[in-house]
Amino acid sequence: MWWCPHWPITWQRSYAVARQWWLERDGRVGWARLPVETAFEGEALGRWVRAQRAGWAGLDQEQRDLLAALGIGEDQELAAARAAAAAKPKVSRSDRFALGVAALVQFVEREGRGVRVKRQHVEELELVTVGAGGKESVETVSVSLGTFLNNTKARRAKLTPGQLAEHGVEWA
Repeated sequence: MWWCPHWPITWQRSYAVARQWWLERDGRVGWARLPVETAFEGEALGRWVRAQRAGWAGLDQEQRDLLAALGIGEDQELAAARAAAAAKPKVSRSDRFALGVAALVQFVEREGRGVRVKRQHVEELELVTVGAGGKESVETVSVSLGTFLNNTKARRAKLTPGQLAEHGVEWA
């Protein structure tokens, strides 16, 4: 399998450079601390190692085995961040739209009708969530109201009549 791998030859060449770097340092290499600008034998070794550690899940098991033999492993911080992002509940389009409308209502109540919302304006909403056992908690959510209005305006043909007009948006 090593004489004809199914991954790109450029990967194999970069691996060979990393292995040579590792051999020249008698196996004492701190791959996690290797600066990204490190170059060896004309190869951007630091950048390549960082890409392998970040893309660990996308590598073949044989590639992982080759890297592990050199002491290169998955970036644990990045893996934990990805796992946390995957565990976050997905928010549907209609839920995001409802958050945008709620932010607009809050803004109009505070500032009054006819006040222009700047593109970069972020509205902070306090939402009451019910957790396990019926325990309520208050969660603060940041809604990019200016962006929401700009995107909604661009897609206004998909809105039903009056969907935003009742909240003081003139173009709805």
